[in-house]
Amino acid sequence: MTLQELTTPCAQTWCLGCGNLPIWAAFKNAASQENWNNTNTALVAGIGCHGHMLNFVKLTSLEGLHGRALPVACGIKMVNPKLNVFVFTGDGDCFGEGGNHFLHTARRNHNLTVLLHNNGLYALTTGQTSPLTPHGVKTKSTPQGNPDEPINPLALAITAGATFVARVYAGDIPKLTQVIIEANKHQGFSFIDILQPCITFNKHFTHQFFQENTYQLNDSYDSTNKFLAYEKAHEFGLKQIPLGIFYRVNKPSHESQIPQQVSRSNLSNLFKSYT
Repeated sequence: MTLQELTTPCAQTWCLGCGNLPIWAAFKNAASQENWNNTNTALVAGIGCHGHMLNFVKLTSLEGLHGRALPVACGIKMVNPKLNVFVFTGDGDCFGEGGNHFLHTARRNHNLTVLLHNNGLYALTTGQTSPLTPHGVKTKSTPQGNPDEPINPLALAITAGATFVARVYAGDIPKLTQVIIEANKHQGFSFIDILQPCITFNKHFTHQFFQENTYQLNDSYDSTNKFLAYEKAHEFGLKQIPLGIFYRVNKPSHESQIPQQVSRSNLSNLFKSYT
């Protein structure tokens, strides 16, 4: 698949400078490099600005109900485990409406790749607080400041049972491309927290903020150490936001343990028995 073949006739509708734009570029780069096409790949999205990704990438896709992208993706993967299945979801979609689905998809270690478009808001509905909005932040729905503590998506993923957990800044297209490819090659639940600025409604987590306050985990970092990964997941502040692969461990995926999938016979023989 070339970049041109992956391009649809739809004109993109994101705000200029939106963090969705480099995610779109990185995913298309990965798809082109890995030859993800309409015979081997399916995309699923929830509701939110991130969902427009399906309009701009020419691959088989389905946009589900708000917060319900993960169960749809699990069904696709269980029916055809040979497919590369990618889930595009937002911080509200994934951890608000879809929080319960996230826990159990991670717990069961479904062989999916989840790309979290994390801008810390419900941006499509013009900037209300999401479960990932920091405490005290003023938004349209919390003009006096958010009274709630945010969910830590990386810590939750590690605790729930995800076997590949990473964080990337959306503006680093080469790194994001690389991590998407590695996540897809991993056999199990892969979760990528993508720090994606919303230039219209989130004036705190800007491109400049992430460029000045993030750092890459070094080569000596042990991504198999679950407790270290959990500790690193709680680093988030000025000059100390780590990026990279936090946790990676090999465990049987849910699909690899389903007897009907393990001993799956050739369906053509079954069809012939009815003719």
